[in-house]
Amino acid sequence: MTDAAHPADDGAKKRQRRSRSRQPGSIQEYATSEGKRWRFQIYVLKDPEYPELGSRRLTRSGFRSTDEANDALQDALKQRKQNEKFSGKVPLIGVYADEWAAGLKLADSTIKGYKKIIRNHIRPQLGDIRLDKLTATRIARHYRDLEKHGRADHVGKGQPLSANSVHKIHVVLGAILDAAIEDGHLTVNPTKKKRTVKAPKSSEVRAQKPEIVTWTAEQLTTFLTWDRDELKDELFPLWRLIAYTGMRRSEALALKWNDINTKTMRVSIRRAVNTEDWTQTKTTKTGNARVIDVDAETLKVLASYKVARVELSFELAKADAFVFADDDGNLRSPDAMTGRWDRRLKWATAKFDTLTRVTLKGLRHTHATLLLELGEHPKVVQERLGHSTITTTMNIYSHVTPTMQRSAVDRFAAHLGNA
Repeated sequence: MTDAAHPADDGAKKRQRRSRSRQPGSIQEYATSEGKRWRFQIYVLKDPEYPELGSRRLTRSGFRSTDEANDALQDALKQRKQNEKFSGKVPLIGVYADEWAAGLKLADSTIKGYKKIIRNHIRPQLGDIRLDKLTATRIARHYRDLEKHGRADHVGKGQPLSANSVHKIHVVLGAILDAAIEDGHLTVNPTKKKRTVKAPKSSEVRAQKPEIVTWTAEQLTTFLTWDRDELKDELFPLWRLIAYTGMRRSEALALKWNDINTKTMRVSIRRAVNTEDWTQTKTTKTGNARVIDVDAETLKVLASYKVARVELSFELAKADAFVFADDDGNLRSPDAMTGRWDRRLKWATAKFDTLTRVTLKGLRHTHATLLLELGEHPKVVQERLGHSTITTTMNIYSHVTPTMQRSAVDRFAAHLGNA
């Protein structure tokens, strides 16, 4: 018996052919009259609904480089994965939306928000529609329904949804359908047919935005003086730090003693408390650390606070200890701090008729507003607050623009004198 006809060799070849279907794919070079070309091969199920029927070889050729062939191969592998996952069928929007959310790699709070939108405003109304059957007309009607009676929370269930909320739903649905295009389920994204869909415009969102409530310099001074001298609040250093730096509550709670440089009079903001799991920290909202200047009096307040912490335990004042940790050295919950702020504000507004109610975030807004009213350049305010762009800063604090214009006009007139 010759080697070619040996039974063991035949068995090995059969095993080799069967195993090829489990390989991710291959790229081969071949010659043509016009020069070298490349092709890829993968094995796909003959019928994804009946995997027991086995696989078939899929070949695509004519690529002018290995990179081009590899890009096409990766697309084909992704398509194969989708076909196997959904049994060769185009999935329903609800099923696909859940798969999309499960694959996101973003901040926990962002993913939680997206899942909430899917749960409340996409799955109930559009979830049973097949991806390729969703039309721009159906999306437009969905948005109009949301604008009339889209609220899903218990307090306002059935009431109109704000332009901002509908815009967020539009963004999430658009991202889901973009992913469906990449996975080969769609060729076009119906949310981008603007003539039909007509999602809320940015101008509508801004027009419906609730007015930012801030304190004047006198109101801020009234509260902080009362909180320090009369209430003798152990959290006074936290309120003052936020008011005098504009940092976010989660950033202040994640601050460590070695982030404070008393020589340069600067604070490094490197991390924030994860609001979805406040026992952990994460990067700042923009993902970038920043360094901000701090006034001498605030540094003195922090220094006195550190002495008080040492009296409780040396561990609480170590360089890598959290400045505003609890008495066991653990991170505090941002929501719990907001609750404490609300209680103090209730007491303060009952005592002082001049004080209006502001949120803890209102301290951050107050810091920015006062700086802008004093004529500080918006770029400086942007850097202190940690906004990704100066446009964000100006959009949020557009209410300060009239004051800025008045100051500019007065300075301009004074500069020209009696001309």
